[in-house]
Amino acid sequence: MNRYHSPRRADAAADTRRAIIGAARDLFTAHGYTAVTVSQIAKAAQVAVQTVYSSAGGKAAILAEILAPAVHDRRVTDTLKAAVAATDPREIVDITAAGTRATHERHWDVLFGLLHGGLGEASGVEVTEEANGEYLNALAVVADRLVKLDALRPELDRASALDVLWFYLGQRSWFLLVGERGWDFERAERWLAASAKEALLKEP
Repeated sequence: MNRYHSPRRADAAADTRRAIIGAARDLFTAHGYTAVTVSQIAKAAQVAVQTVYSSAGGKAAILAEILAPAVHDRRVTDTLKAAVAATDPREIVDITAAGTRATHERHWDVLFGLLHGGLGEASGVEVTEEANGEYLNALAVVADRLVKLDALRPELDRASALDVLWFYLGQRSWFLLVGERGWDFERAERWLAASAKEALLKEP
C-alpha cells in the first residue's frame, strides 16, 4: 500500500525545522551552547519541546546542523583541488590560506560566535571534534602535496607539516587574530600565509 505524501505537509515540516535551527543558532550565539536548553529552543521557535526532538533532534544534532554549511562549504573542495593541481609550494600555501580565510569569513558569525570560547558540554565538544577532524583531513591533503613536491624544510616530516598548517591556518589562528585582536581578514591572511611558508618550506 502506497503511503500518501503531502507536499504541503512536507513544506510545513521543513519550515518548522528551519525555525528550530534558526532559533537555536540565535540562542547559542547569544548565550552559549551550554546555557541553552531544548525548552528554550522550543519556546523561541514557537513549537513544543517534543517537536524539537522529532524535527531536529537534541542539542548536539542541532549544533551539527548549524555547523554543517561551514564544514561542508564548497570552497573547501575547490581549495583542495587547486592545491593538488599546483606545483609551486608557496602558491599551495597561499591557496590554502585564501581558502581557509574565505570559509571563516563566510561563516564567521556562527564559527566565532559559537566556538571561540569552547562549548563545555560533552555533546557539543564531540560535534566540534568531528568538525575539527574534517578540517585536519583537509589540511592533510595540503601536507601530502608538499611532501610529494619535496618542499618541506629538512627537519619536518608529514606529521610535523600538518601540525604547522594547523597552527597557522587552523581555526584558532583566525579566532585569535580576527576575533580577539581585531585584525581584518586581509591582513590576517597575508601574515598567516607568510608565516606558514617560512615555517614549512625550504628556501627557494
